[in-house]
Amino acid sequence: MPLKALVADLGGTNTRVALTDGAQVRTHTIKRYRNADYPDLPSVLRAYMAEQDAAPDAASVAMAGPVRDGVGTLTNLNWTVDRAAVAEATGASTVAVLNDLQAQGHAVDHLAPDVVKTVLRGAEAGPQAARLVIGVGTGMNAAAVYRLDGRTLVPPSEAGHVSLPAQDTRELRLLDWIARKHGTPGLEDVLSGRGFERVYAWLCEEAGDGDPLDAGQIMAGVDDGSNPRAVEAVRMFIRMLGRAAGNLSLVHLPFGGVYLCGGVARHFAPHFERFGFEEAYFDKGRFSDFMHQFPVHVIEDDFAALTGSAAHLVEIYG
Repeated sequence: MPLKALVADLGGTNTRVALTDGAQVRTHTIKRYRNADYPDLPSVLRAYMAEQDAAPDAASVAMAGPVRDGVGTLTNLNWTVDRAAVAEATGASTVAVLNDLQAQGHAVDHLAPDVVKTVLRGAEAGPQAARLVIGVGTGMNAAAVYRLDGRTLVPPSEAGHVSLPAQDTRELRLLDWIARKHGTPGLEDVLSGRGFERVYAWLCEEAGDGDPLDAGQIMAGVDDGSNPRAVEAVRMFIRMLGRAAGNLSLVHLPFGGVYLCGGVARHFAPHFERFGFEEAYFDKGRFSDFMHQFPVHVIEDDFAALTGSAAHLVEIYG
């Protein structure tokens, strides 16, 4: 009989909760809760349990923040999550707390082909080959995915906070501007939704005219061709994303593929070819040819973290 579990995807603004049968999320049970309406995660889970009249065997929470020994703190919300509190709220005997990128990593073997779009083809690889998930949304992070003795291992990471690299004097000026405005520039200070807006604001300051816009306004100016500065902001963002993805690929050697996920990654993917993602990804000097071994995909399933949480519970429940 499939494992009956409760899974939750906890972000800075909303929490999504669902029930599962084994590694399969019961999509009709997915509910979204505004975090501002609740004092903590156990309150959200108790509300969901009351609505569903559920008694899960196991529970897992994927959260947008660092996790250590089953305890995590959200990056953009003053909530702390721990296994004991989740167990008490759900009554589950087996509980896991994961970083949200870890959950995405656990999902890659369980995604339907129609929600994985290939943007760069690579060489064939065996089922044990390492993979890499890169999340670009409200924040940015990356995590490697390994298969060992029939189990999936996704070590936690906070890659979005490593120092942002620059490749020319113009990008150095962008880094200096971010440092003045927001402190030490990390990857997610550019490679995120708010980071994209910062790139546009910096271009305004460089030109000495124009007002900052939000991401939707910038993309509208790209789509209708009315705003050359918006086009330049998209070009810079996509090229820096391609370079960062290439750097992370050289660190982890993901012969099994790179998987971009998150709302911002999905939104920008249709523009990759036009604005040079491929060129930037492969731009590694004498290792440029080597880079062609890694296929790059975009995950278009907004519920992948729930699927990954379910798959992880199946593995640890035994």
